[in-house]
Formats: sequence, structure tokens, C-alpha cells
Amino acid sequence: MRAVFLDRDGVLNKAIVRGGSAYSPRSREEFVLADGAAKAVSSLHDAGFKVLVITNQPDIARGTLKQADLDWMTEKILTETHIDEVLVCPHDDHHACSCRKPRPGMLLEGARKWDIALTRSYVIGDSWKDMEAGKKAGCTCLLIDTEYNQGVPADWHAICLADAVEHILIKERM
Repeated sequence: MRAVFLDRDGVLNKAIVRGGSAYSPRSREEFVLADGAAKAVSSLHDAGFKVLVITNQPDIARGTLKQADLDWMTEKILTETHIDEVLVCPHDDHHACSCRKPRPGMLLEGARKWDIALTRSYVIGDSWKDMEAGKKAGCTCLLIDTEYNQGVPADWHAICLADAVEHILIKERM
């Protein structure tokens, strides 16, 4: 089985940009799916991919995001897109867990659960942490280029989720 692992904030939904840095939405009002996200995910499913979200949510550990709001955001993703699963790391850096990107724990967990061949799979993200986790797992990595991630290396660069999905679909047809 092949998969596309999507970062959440800045890829599947709009990131909150403050002072040139990207942040996760901390409220239901701030959570807005990216334009074309549902269609892009459906295109991946139509091509035979499993689609999983892998997201660091340290605001849970920091106490600046309520679990009920995170659950609401996850449910919104699951009901408005054709995502197979949302994997969440609720830890902060000091927890040194295996699931927090740039570690590949969430990718490895998803691969085990869904019988995914990581070397035939992709990661679409907007940060160096996403690219590093994907690289460590053996995936091809696509970076959504933004003003806050200039200079981050990736296998491919894209302007948005739909563009990244198109890159994948073209490569798979070759």
C-alpha cells in the first residue's frame, strides 16, 4: 500500500502566521481548511493512496489548546475530507517522545497500522521537521513553499497542496 502523509497546519488547513512564523490554530474560529484540500485528498484516494495526517500539537502539552477544540478540528478534517486517519503528537520538545516530528514515529505507526510501504510513499509538509521525519522514514518529501520556510530542502517544492498532489500524480503515471 502507498500513502501520502500530510502535515496538518499550513498544508491541510491554513497556518496562523505571526511575526513571520507559522503557528497552529488554537481555536475553532482560527481553524480553516486550505482551499481545495478536500478535492486534493480525493484525487489521492482515486489514485489508490491512503491519506494520513501527521501533526505535532504541542499546544495541548503547553495548555494553550483545549483537547475538545483539537478533537473538533480532527472531526472537521475527517468529515470534510477523505482522510483515512489523523495521527497527533500532543507532546512538547522536552518530552523527547518518538512521535514528535522531526522523529518519524507517526509515519512508522501509520505504516504498521495500514501496511504502508514507506519507500513508495510521500510526505507533504511546510516545515523542516516534516521533511526530516519523511526523510528518516524513507519517503519522498514535498515542501509547500511559504514565506516562513525559505531554504528548507526537500525532494520537490510546491506552491500549495493541490500543486503537490499534481506532482505526485504525474510522477506515479510515469
